[in-house]
Amino acid sequence: MESRILDLGCGNKKRPGSIGVDGNSRTAADIVHDLNVFPYPFPDSSFDEIYIDNVLEHLDDVLRVMEEIHRISAPGAIVKVIVPYFRSVWAFIDPTHKHYFTVNSLAYFDPAHPICKRYDYTLARFTISKTIFNETLPGRLPTKLLTKIANKWPQRYEFYLSHLFPLDDITYYLTAIK
Repeated sequence: MESRILDLGCGNKKRPGSIGVDGNSRTAADIVHDLNVFPYPFPDSSFDEIYIDNVLEHLDDVLRVMEEIHRISAPGAIVKVIVPYFRSVWAFIDPTHKHYFTVNSLAYFDPAHPICKRYDYTLARFTISKTIFNETLPGRLPTKLLTKIANKWPQRYEFYLSHLFPLDDITYYLTAIK
């Protein structure tokens, strides 16, 4: 069976083989839909892979979006979320950004994480398999070295170095738990 792939907020860079969704009709989207409007136009458990690349920070309600992504994810689906890192100048330069993300921002959805156990805001559950800084951004040697350190010890980087040497984005790899 062919993998079912969804690219939420695809813009004009829709991933090959995916169904692209965007609120702007002047994009490469297959489906024009405002991602702040729920439910999304898909049945439950429709997708094996979902990408939301530099979109979540623009939307109104992170919890609702992640609940909707969970609803349309097949059991075990891979969800890749890319957002600006909260220390990055790029996080604050765009006046349409509504949310800012840290290493633990999506820990609220991972039942193995103490934050999820303590706050339990939602029934949407994902395992965070990895968190990566600047995954797709090329950098010069000092940035590459810093990125390597940050990716090896993300918590330590965030607490001790990120205010001095901010990186630009953060990618979360999630697996839908159903």
